[in-house]
Amino acid sequence: QVQLVESGGGLVQAGGSLRLSCAASGSFVRLSAMGWYRQAPGKQRDLVALITSSGGTNYADSVKGRFTISGDNLKNTVYLQMNSLKPEDTAVYYCNCRGTYSGTYGLSVFSSWGQGTQVTVSS
Repeated sequence: QVQLVESGGGLVQAGGSLRLSCAASGSFVRLSAMGWYRQAPGKQRDLVALITSSGGTNYADSVKGRFTISGDNLKNTVYLQMNSLKPEDTAVYYCNCRGTYSGTYGLSVFSSWGQGTQVTVSS
């Protein structure tokens, strides 16, 4: 089982910054990708940023130039630096990790989610 521990959410004024952290722990062979998703009330959960084990990144158009995702492979931890925050960034942010584990029938893939952390940006 893989567990994710998130931290860094909170209340901030428009133009401010926050840094989210997510650490993965448990039994797995390797992690292939970790990322951040967000969900506002009444809306679907959308990708914010993702980083692969090789260092490749992917960002939603709405956060490009403002958010930066990074990872520490040795610590199995991913970070999301959020700058120039806007009220429309307000949402619950969820950490996700994907990888491979050794199961009953051999190697299998998994996807795990964190509990979510609230980010609120006031105008």
